[in-house]
Amino acid sequence: MSYPPLADVRKTFRVDWYRSPIPGAKLRELSRRSDRQAWIQAGGHMALFILTGALVFHFWTLQLWGAFLAALFCHGTVTSFMRGVAAHELGHGTVFRTKWLNRVFLYLFSLMGWWDHHDYSSSHTYHHRYTLHPEGDREVLLPIEPTLASTFVLQLFTINLLTKPRRILDKGGLISTVVVTLQAAFGVVGPDRVPVFEWRRALHVDQPEEFRKSVRWSRILLLFHGSILVIAIASGLWVLPLIFSTASFTANALRYFIALPQHCGLRDNVNDFRKSVRSMRVNPLFSFLYWRMEWHLEHHMYAGVPCYNLPKLYEAVADDMPEPRTLIGAWKEMRMTWRKQKEDPGYQFDTPLPPTARRVRSEEPEEIELESSIGDLAPAGLQ
Repeated sequence: MSYPPLADVRKTFRVDWYRSPIPGAKLRELSRRSDRQAWIQAGGHMALFILTGALVFHFWTLQLWGAFLAALFCHGTVTSFMRGVAAHELGHGTVFRTKWLNRVFLYLFSLMGWWDHHDYSSSHTYHHRYTLHPEGDREVLLPIEPTLASTFVLQLFTINLLTKPRRILDKGGLISTVVVTLQAAFGVVGPDRVPVFEWRRALHVDQPEEFRKSVRWSRILLLFHGSILVIAIASGLWVLPLIFSTASFTANALRYFIALPQHCGLRDNVNDFRKSVRSMRVNPLFSFLYWRMEWHLEHHMYAGVPCYNLPKLYEAVADDMPEPRTLIGAWKEMRMTWRKQKEDPGYQFDTPLPPTARRVRSEEPEEIELESSIGDLAPAGLQ
């Protein structure tokens, strides 16, 4: 399918989003960033990475292979949430009040997760402005299959080697990621017949400065992980790449199961986030690893609110929101929707709203300015 240039989209297309009403003072309070809470979230995640990585190394040196595999599984689970989750929130710039701390942790998490935060900043800015309207947002394209194919799930519970890129922010499994990063380091993008590459090229044409930064960052990624490999070969410490370079592709199951429900099976081309984005309730550990992004509807509605304040945001607008799903309930809903879509490709699940929900609101200019904020995400060319 052919799409208009993104420069034209910005000039001619605007989505008149519905957002649940909230007093301006309350929204300002919830939008306030806290270094203390940021250290708990970002510092805590990094501490888990260091702890599980140390356990992997410890059991490797003792040749306790059962404990080594268990530690590697835990380390992979923790690290997989750095790719596309931790870097997502840090990319918004809403985590730390101190901006340079936000930037330092963004670089650290991006290195560990093979994450290109420059392509991300362009793509995700469009994703928030035009959520699931394909002419302006092809970061996520519906329909999405909530697959549980045996070979795919096996990779999720072991090492994700062979999966293909599904969206620009996720380059697929280890082999695909290395290939895409190598290509990106030389400014090469795959064929337009693959939607993820078509979207990447459209962004590069629209934001050439971010494209140049993406090329440089891809080279840094290759240099960093290549150095880890050289050190491992020279020292005989072959465990080092498992700790630093392949960990984000190890034990990806939890990340897949908890992240896929964000938009899967819902409606596109609508101006109501309640119909196109899904929130869930999960246990505190999953919520911490997922950086509170289970409150994804609230994140889209008011993207300037830091992740650690999203549960409070939900409470403030709960009477206007659909009931959050459970993780199991979300998957049942997605699987049911996918079965219907195979018979009727045009079918999309229409999220029911509570009787107290509204569909039209009066807006004050102050509130409009606050609700349109996406933190420090947008690159200079899209501000």
